Amino acid sequence: MDKKRKIANVNRAILDFYQGAEVSDRLVQAILYSVEAGGKRIRPLIFLDMLEALGLELEESHFQIAASVEMIHTGSLIHDDLPAMDNDDYRRGRLTNHRQFDEATAILAGDSLFLDPFGLLSEIDLPSEIKVRLIAELSKASGVKGMVAGQMLDILSEGQNVALEQLQAIHANKTGALLTFPFLAAGLVAQVPSNTLIQLRQVGELLGLAFQVRDDILDLTVEFDKLGKTPGKDLLAEKSTYPSLLGLEPSYQFLNQSLNQAQTILEEAATDYPFEPQSIQNLIESLRLHG
Repeated sequence: MDKKRKIANVNRAILDFYQGAEVSDRLVQAILYSVEAGGKRIRPLIFLDMLEALGLELEESHFQIAASVEMIHTGSLIHDDLPAMDNDDYRRGRLTNHRQFDEATAILAGDSLFLDPFGLLSEIDLPSEIKVRLIAELSKASGVKGMVAGQMLDILSEGQNVALEQLQAIHANKTGALLTFPFLAAGLVAQVPSNTLIQLRQVGELLGLAFQVRDDILDLTVEFDKLGKTPGKDLLAEKSTYPSLLGLEPSYQFLNQSLNQAQTILEEAATDYPFEPQSIQNLIESLRLHG
């Protein structure tokens, strides 16, 4: 299935979930305002591409799983943009949720997008043991053992001189955990052997690290019209970033090294448990930047 159809099906799965949610029209409007703002849908696409690579034909339950991780991601962006966090006015090229609506509505929209995915996962047409594993892994990736904890560490590091190991720990949780989930989820749905699941986790962790390094570089080097949000915010907030710690050119090198490692492990996994990794390799390759 091509990329455009995959994204359309993920978007539909989210819209279907919120259709008929009649308690508060304003809350649903705020949720869908951010969901429909665009974005690359990287996490859902990784999951769906990985399923196809593992030989599965895509079905409704797969799009619902892909939707669940995109919902968590979108909720995190709404909260990230709030005045108490990154205090940004623009996201994906248009007003952030709290600017379009108000702070209270944005908080509640983000809350909904954090909680609703677990209800969605509970309803999918898959064996109960797989659903429980998916719910557990998404919770781990999202909360106090993953993304939210990483955000807390990121806030605490502002204005501080942190070591590379500390910076990696921050972003392994803040960004990496939710990018690792699609690889794990695909492995769980396809019921791959445990050693292959470990390799897929490693690929996801490396991709998550690379994605954050890439984001740090783009924050310094890309203008608003291409970035879709206010550039230079990390610098103004005195956030710990890879360019601030390593320098810009070494950050490019670090990014590409991380992507190389991810590709190598993916190739090894495809040798141990035969599958077709080319679409994932292409996605990894697309994240490269050249200084």
